[in-house]
Amino acid sequence: MAEKATQIPLQVDTGARLSQNLALLHAGSTVSIEVSTPAGQRAKFRTIFIGYLPKQYLLVQFPENSKLGSFSQFIKQGAAITIRGLIEGHEGAILAFVTVVKQTLQIPSRIMVLDFPHTVTLHQLRSSIRIDTQINAKVKIDKKYWQTTITNLSISGGQLNIVNGDKLVLAENKTIEIVVENNEGTGNIKLNAVICNLKKQINGLAFGVQFSDDSKSQVIDLLHQVIIDESEV
Repeated sequence: MAEKATQIPLQVDTGARLSQNLALLHAGSTVSIEVSTPAGQRAKFRTIFIGYLPKQYLLVQFPENSKLGSFSQFIKQGAAITIRGLIEGHEGAILAFVTVVKQTLQIPSRIMVLDFPHTVTLHQLRSSIRIDTQINAKVKIDKKYWQTTITNLSISGGQLNIVNGDKLVLAENKTIEIVVENNEGTGNIKLNAVICNLKKQINGLAFGVQFSDDSKSQVIDLLHQVIIDESEV
């Protein structure tokens, strides 16, 4: 889960800047939807934000049936849905809001028509705020790949753990490459980084990294995979 920010998330009112901030979520952006059952079960699914008509409704594509499973029966008129999306920018932000299904469409494709929200929440992603993660990855050090786990992540950097990495010879400012397999089937995410600090552990090695500027878009792609599923409205 994300560490608590020192600043209270900004609540945006419909009558003020709601449309302006929703406009930051571009058509075609990846978002997550959270669906609840009457029994209190919850599930999150990744899908596509289509667009909106100010103060009237929003359009979101249905997730794939193969991923929805039995939860598809709960996406119907009157059902409450939580939407989260990552806004790309200098530091980035998560936009989140709760809405209600107005109706569902089958043509031209399976689409959810959602009530225009009364408020949205903007969670700023400051570089100092790190998100706890458990991302399996590979790290290339001196032409050799090692299995690693990314244990926290921010836009500017993160921390890696390597089990049985005692024989590794590392130094600060050493350049490395981190490879994360993309579960969405769109190829691997590769991040260039430099080592910031080293920590010996009982069962291996832990070290911090700072991402290079040319990897920022790839970091945002990785944040798409982990942050919107972990943040709370």
